[in-house]
Amino acid sequence: MRVFLNGQFVPEEQALVSVFDRGFLYGDGLFEAVRILNGKPFRWDQHFQRFERGAAFLKIPPPFASKALRVFADELVAQNQMPDSLLRLTLSRGVGVRGYSPKGAERPTIVMSLHAASPFNPEQSSGWRLITVTVRLPANEPLSQFKTCNKLPQIVARAQADAVGADEALLLSTDDSIAEGTSSNLFWLEQQVVCTPALACGVLPGVTRGVIFEICREMGLAVREVSVPAPDLRQKSGIFLSLSSVGIAEASSLDGDPLARSPLVPALRKRYWELVRTETA
Repeated sequence: MRVFLNGQFVPEEQALVSVFDRGFLYGDGLFEAVRILNGKPFRWDQHFQRFERGAAFLKIPPPFASKALRVFADELVAQNQMPDSLLRLTLSRGVGVRGYSPKGAERPTIVMSLHAASPFNPEQSSGWRLITVTVRLPANEPLSQFKTCNKLPQIVARAQADAVGADEALLLSTDDSIAEGTSSNLFWLEQQVVCTPALACGVLPGVTRGVIFEICREMGLAVREVSVPAPDLRQKSGIFLSLSSVGIAEASSLDGDPLARSPLVPALRKRYWELVRTETA
């Protein structure tokens, strides 16, 4: 495997970052996960726009612009012969002085790597088993808008899901409403209305989340951004999750209780798959 590191393509065993890098020490950085299909990234522009907004918020200047990184990404896919994969883009503030102050960290570290991805499956029938966890996300937190390298709440939640054999964990916000999954956005159906938690709940504005909004408008489905307490999810007519690596995953149970399943979810998943195939053809 080849890895892109600070402008160079190197074997993965040579893709080394300093132990004094602030990304390692403090999680001081950002990342994006972009689905590659047919050798092309799906919605690169949206991913990079969020990446740039996060970099500006953290005041970490990316060493390369979007067009240059896209060229490097294409070359990385070609060198590794992985036209169907998941690309991870990581930006760290780099090495600086000891302590929390970012002073002196003037050479950011940027890395792109490729990883195996689950095949898109528009005919998925098995549902994901979900659990709610004890971890809380702060409501109205500006940092939740970006994929920062500090994901300890999600890691703890994911460990709780792994311990009971669940496919995904749902985190609550500090106002006790459901926020999101560890690596996914949450949606539920109220008859013909597609609902999802509002960003103020501490939700990451996922790229796939935005694509689902587009598909719903195209299909004539109303979308509402609202808060929902965890117990109320069991009464919804369908629940699904969105994430770049998988697309749309329907939920079949929550904390061991079976969930209703709606024919709208397979229809949304099919349309999502069609869109991905079209845009990466």
